[in-house]
Amino acid sequence: MSSPLIIDYYSDVLCVWAWIAQRRLDELRENWGDEVVLRHHYMNLFGDTEARIGQGWADKGGFEGFGQHVIAATAPYDDAPVISTIWKHAQPATSGNAHLLIKAAEIAHGAQTGADLALAIRTEFFTHGKDVGNIAVLMDIADDIGIDADKLDEILGKGKAMANLMADYKDAQEQNLKGSPTWIMNGGRQVLYGNVCYRVLHANIEEILHRPDEEASWC
Repeated sequence: MSSPLIIDYYSDVLCVWAWIAQRRLDELRENWGDEVVLRHHYMNLFGDTEARIGQGWADKGGFEGFGQHVIAATAPYDDAPVISTIWKHAQPATSGNAHLLIKAAEIAHGAQTGADLALAIRTEFFTHGKDVGNIAVLMDIADDIGIDADKLDEILGKGKAMANLMADYKDAQEQNLKGSPTWIMNGGRQVLYGNVCYRVLHANIEEILHRPDEEASWC
């Protein structure tokens, strides 16, 4: 059996395009199974939402204006629902706390649990308007999906989760990644980012996995 294709997937939990891309992650698993391994990493786009949205969108309505942008972006996608008050009432100060807790969950229970927690956090923010910048809210979400809070606290206290998160942020910066989500495959030779349709992802994966060894990739 040939080795699986490794895809390094970078995103920010507060990024609407990563929320839209969730269905594409599901399709990857459904269509490719064990032939593709997705490794989740996180990038620092919404580390300071006051700077990015409150100030960055000040002339376009600030947080409420950004919320309208999110609603417009998700309108064509039935599988990426958002609450009508997105960013209006709950305004997470940072995505960093969520990313840190996800890294702790990965250490405690493995990569899949980390991915499950990331999806749960996104779901609570985009569909229920929860303040997922708040540690107490994040701990409740983790508890809801069966992750032991005491274990997370222990890991957070030792600093390894923070070290892993800083490594992700550093890697994203050093690779000059342009947006969330970003898909990196084929040893870094193929990089896709933003609102990439599933057909494009599928074509790239098909080319890498099934092209004859003696042929160069045309992707």
